[in-house]
Amino acid sequence: MAHHFARGLLVLTALGLSGCMAFSPDGGMATVSDLTSQTINKDVAFVRTAEGAEVVNATVRRLLARTLTTETAVQIALLNNKGLQATYNELALAETELVEQSLPPNPVFSISRIAGNGASEIERQVVGDILALATLPFRSDIARDRFRQAQLRAALATLRLAADVRRAHVRAVAGNDMVALLTDAKATAESTAQLAVKLGETGSINKLDQAREQVFYAETTADLATARQAATSARERLALLMGLWDGGLDFRLPDQLPPLPRRPQALPSIEADAVAHRIDLQIARLELTALAKSLNLTEATRFVTLLDLAGISRRTQDPEGPPFRERGFDVQFQIPIFDGGEVRVRQAAATYNLAFNRLTERAVNVRSEARDAYRVYRSSYDIASHYLREILPLRKIITEEMQLRFSSMQVDIFALLTEARQRLASLRGAIDAKQKFFLAQSDLQTAVNGGGAPASGGDTSTTFAAAAPTDGGH
Repeated sequence: MAHHFARGLLVLTALGLSGCMAFSPDGGMATVSDLTSQTINKDVAFVRTAEGAEVVNATVRRLLARTLTTETAVQIALLNNKGLQATYNELALAETELVEQSLPPNPVFSISRIAGNGASEIERQVVGDILALATLPFRSDIARDRFRQAQLRAALATLRLAADVRRAHVRAVAGNDMVALLTDAKATAESTAQLAVKLGETGSINKLDQAREQVFYAETTADLATARQAATSARERLALLMGLWDGGLDFRLPDQLPPLPRRPQALPSIEADAVAHRIDLQIARLELTALAKSLNLTEATRFVTLLDLAGISRRTQDPEGPPFRERGFDVQFQIPIFDGGEVRVRQAAATYNLAFNRLTERAVNVRSEARDAYRVYRSSYDIASHYLREILPLRKIITEEMQLRFSSMQVDIFALLTEARQRLASLRGAIDAKQKFFLAQSDLQTAVNGGGAPASGGDTSTTFAAAAPTDGGH
């Protein structure tokens, strides 16, 4: 009987092996690459060899040789950011979990020999975890859902990095634009302050007007220093996200942000698009599916958590008689006297309900985030467009008219300088409004596709080991 059991155990193991998973050639990156390409039209690479690293480095050097647009910066970061590569390593580790869960339990072979007074006994056993083997298809199916979640988490980290790079690039370019504006304003303010000092020495202006021009120069100098510090920090942040070892001090940024689009996006179904496409929601749905399967498996194995079957072959050598052989089997299972599995079933049900409520909460939040992101996007576009189409053209007309009146001596120089200060304030407001629009545009894309900062409790995976213990419950 033990011989037949051993053969049957080998057959069952072979059948289990025929359906088990194998490692993919790309470490599960196909899904990540497809989602990234469809969502933001960018390439990703999981660097695992020296040759692959050299290809990535060559691509990064080629992209850094150009003026760094937003799209170029995003592509560099997706290829070169080591934190993202670590996320892809975690995905590869998740694949090992999938393969491990799809493998049948290894049978255990033991041999023992007892001798004394001329007699000896040799016993051989082959022990198999029948419960683990019987639940293998269920556990393998749950592991596939978990691996799919890991793939989506890697894609979510990719989109999150892309969104961070977009924001950092917008801030860096806007910072440079502000520095250039304040540099010109400081030069003008310095000349005006020097002129005021000379006029004050001749008695042409009083101390109040002289102090006004000097304080404008002093304030502009302080504003320029602040703008330079902010631009430097924004540039450093961008270099960090792109994974540049030396800070990438030699990369070139555009002089100013790109022009506004001719018209804003019209997204009448933005809430439905967000619910359908948000990757964090897809992760939560898979989590709920996996927990439902775990709950079913827990209910199916609530009474039996240990079922080991051993085939035994024993050979006895007796000095007073011929040797003889014995065969048999041994079955081990737990008797559910004290624990009938109610604890595990209730735990699985509570965990499932927790995940369901988290998913529902996240769906409500996603709809709200999408609506708010679109409102901010539209209002930011309207404000920036108002500056560019109304305020700045009117400021230009006022400046030109003031210069004509100054040339014909209808106004004095101080009236002209007052207008210059007001025009500077409008130009700074226009740069700030334009920056806010492009940041809102990035936030809108994030609200629809995912990639923003994880909400509290919204991106936390709820895990529960509901499958039968693979160690036999010992």
